[in-house]
Amino acid sequence: MASKLREKLEAIKSKALADLSAIQSTAQSESFRVKYLGRKGELAEALKGIKDLPASERPEVGQFANRVKRDLETAFQDRRKAVGSSNARIFIDITQPGVKIGRGHLHLVTQAIREIERIFLNIGFVRRRYPEVETDYYAFEALNMPSEHPARDEWETFFLQNPKSKTKSNQKIVLTPHTSSGQVREMENHPLPIRMMNISKCYRRQIDINHVPMFHQFEGLVVDQGIQFVHLKGVLEYFCREFFGEKRKIRLRPFHFRFTEPSFEVDVTCGLCGGKGCRYCKQGWSELGGAGMVHPNVLRAGGQDSKRVTGFAFGWGVERCYLMKEGLLIPDLRMFYQNDLRFLEQF
Repeated sequence: MASKLREKLEAIKSKALADLSAIQSTAQSESFRVKYLGRKGELAEALKGIKDLPASERPEVGQFANRVKRDLETAFQDRRKAVGSSNARIFIDITQPGVKIGRGHLHLVTQAIREIERIFLNIGFVRRRYPEVETDYYAFEALNMPSEHPARDEWETFFLQNPKSKTKSNQKIVLTPHTSSGQVREMENHPLPIRMMNISKCYRRQIDINHVPMFHQFEGLVVDQGIQFVHLKGVLEYFCREFFGEKRKIRLRPFHFRFTEPSFEVDVTCGLCGGKGCRYCKQGWSELGGAGMVHPNVLRAGGQDSKRVTGFAFGWGVERCYLMKEGLLIPDLRMFYQNDLRFLEQF
């Protein structure tokens, strides 16, 4: 009799566990409890047979029956919790304060643009905005670079299809390669004296440690009677002192630009290595951009009398200047546009 009762309890346990795995709702779990674990359930009915066993067999079968009951109750409780959590309703107290949304900040290039603009506004420059999509005339010809001139090679880059152009002489359209294209527009549209600051996106084909195909330039233009080279040098030194700090030095290297004469490239002591020479600067100096006295042909293209007025201009890269900021130690200009939050959130 004892063996038959054990077999019956084993069969109830196996069947109950199989039914338990199929439970998907609270109602089903309650039905299971009543069927197997209730006062009149199958397990309770089977346990009634223990009293009919010989006294010597009752302890062993009783212990086995208790293990079966305990195992089923444990499995039932675990399943009921799992079913209850999957079907639980989520209640939200709308009167509680919500989760605070993290605040972003301006991109470091935008921060640099605003700082540069502030520095030049302090000495009387006016901020202008000229087209990013420019005609061949303003981008090249008006800047003393006639068609087929080799000086165009560095800049003649991203041309656009423009079959129905209504511009001067049905000219080609190009993504502006330099903010210098705003010089003639400024002289055409505004009276003297001119103290203009044009900050805009520019496009060229280069990409390496200190070049990207899309970058920002800031263009300074001053045109008036009596403007001399000493005025240009004073403005450049003022900007470098304000932007980079008192300890940094600049140098002017003679160069050739078609739209300025004389022309210079402006370097600053490298902020990455302190002027010792590194992977970025090579020899301790970092080029910021070009500068010079406005070429007479450019003045005439802007409607000015080149014998009566003079001017100076400079065009520098925003990202390249910011790269040289004291203490930043950014080793690669391309990092500005990799959209890596681990980098951007530092600024």
